[in-house]
Amino acid sequence: MPEWLSYNLGTIIVSVILILIIAAIIRSLIRNKKAGRNSCGCNCSSCALHGTCHKKTG
Repeated sequence: MPEWLSYNLGTIIVSVILILIIAAIIRSLIRNKKAGRNSCGCNCSSCALHGTCHKKTG
């Protein structure tokens, strides 16, 4: 087992780093969604779906 681990250590480290990056991105997207921020960053008035992204207030 230690021999297999030493042969694949680079792959394991890169995989763990990629999983952590993906988890951070997903966490950020979820936090933004809960805070009511959109992810597109564009002008909503020119968007074809502007009525479906945001809840109307007032």
